[in-house]
Amino acid sequence: MNELKGACIIGQSGGPTSVINASAYGVIDTALKSGVITQVLGAEHGIKGVLADRLFDMGLEDAEELQLMKYTPSSALGSCRYKIADPEVDDTDYKRILEVFKKHNVRYFFYNGGNDSMDTCNKIHHYMQSVGYECRVMGVPKTIDNDLWGTDHCPGFASAAKYIATSMMEVYHDAHVYDTGMIVIMEIMGRHAGWLTASAALAGEYGAGPDLIYLPETDFSMPQFIEDVKKVYAEKGSCIVAVSEGIHYEDGGFVSEAKVAANDGFGHAQLGGLAAILAQVIKEETGAKVRGIELNLLQRCAAHLASETDIEESFMAGKAAVENAINGISGRMVGFERGIKDGKYACKTKLIPLMEVANVEKKIPREWINEAGNGVNHQFIEYALPLIQGEPDLPKVDSLPRFCKLKKILAK
Repeated sequence: MNELKGACIIGQSGGPTSVINASAYGVIDTALKSGVITQVLGAEHGIKGVLADRLFDMGLEDAEELQLMKYTPSSALGSCRYKIADPEVDDTDYKRILEVFKKHNVRYFFYNGGNDSMDTCNKIHHYMQSVGYECRVMGVPKTIDNDLWGTDHCPGFASAAKYIATSMMEVYHDAHVYDTGMIVIMEIMGRHAGWLTASAALAGEYGAGPDLIYLPETDFSMPQFIEDVKKVYAEKGSCIVAVSEGIHYEDGGFVSEAKVAANDGFGHAQLGGLAAILAQVIKEETGAKVRGIELNLLQRCAAHLASETDIEESFMAGKAAVENAINGISGRMVGFERGIKDGKYACKTKLIPLMEVANVEKKIPREWINEAGNGVNHQFIEYALPLIQGEPDLPKVDSLPRFCKLKKILAK
């Protein structure tokens, strides 16, 4: 294998997470120490930054600030939701990307994101091959939705799951304060896959979980939902419900369709407002005190409740992407393979062809959902519980978290 010397670009795309920067730091730190990669460039707002030639020289950042990326939520380099066309239809963006790559002698491209980001990676990989420009392209997984195909789990999911389960436990105790019963409906992210919403069930391991859980993996029936809630409320005097934002009727229509405001750059509906819709329905049906709660952005940026396991695995994914690229690998996404070591959960990286990952969604197995479609069984608990373990030692100043402050100096 020929040693390929040149610069690398790391970009971030899609919705941020509590640990996406840990993956970016894994790429940056490993690349800076490689002796092969001559310059490490951070793309401002993902592929948009590449197209605009807005690239930060990460080698000019303070080492201490780079280290803080590991514990800083959101996307430190900036993100985007920009869909590049198929090169056979319109190769304008690809010609510009190639122009920028040549200008900076970019020979390694790492893209940190979810399903659509892996599609972008795959397209760039094949385009560079088609024009004969040697550039190794690697996908670094990220999504709280946990819906990337081919990997046991995704960086970002565990920390969001931990926040959701903790919030559910706290809401449970708040809802049981008064002698008059309360019905609480908590809306959780998840357009087509219910991994995050199912995570609320982890709270049930400690007696403070939801009574009912509704996921996009099964069709939603409003009459059955009303009946389910009424039954629990009659038996217990209260009812806690977890619902995915993307629950849908049998015809495929989203329950929250009336509240859809817009689509994102990839054509996906921006869902929300479901908890308020369902809360109003239940209030009219029962006359009970009902609260609708939408966790919204909090579930993807709660670094204070991050999983140490998630942080370390996220860093490991970024590191593995660089190491494999230097060793000649391209057109792959780093994934995770679950195992057992000394009787405990263990994880190692593996490589998955980008063409197999791009635009494919992994959903919760139907056998992990109860027959009624309003809860999950212990198979899900056994899957998710090891992933949320460990508390990071977050850097703090005056008891508040100390997040990274990058200088973001543009490369010449």
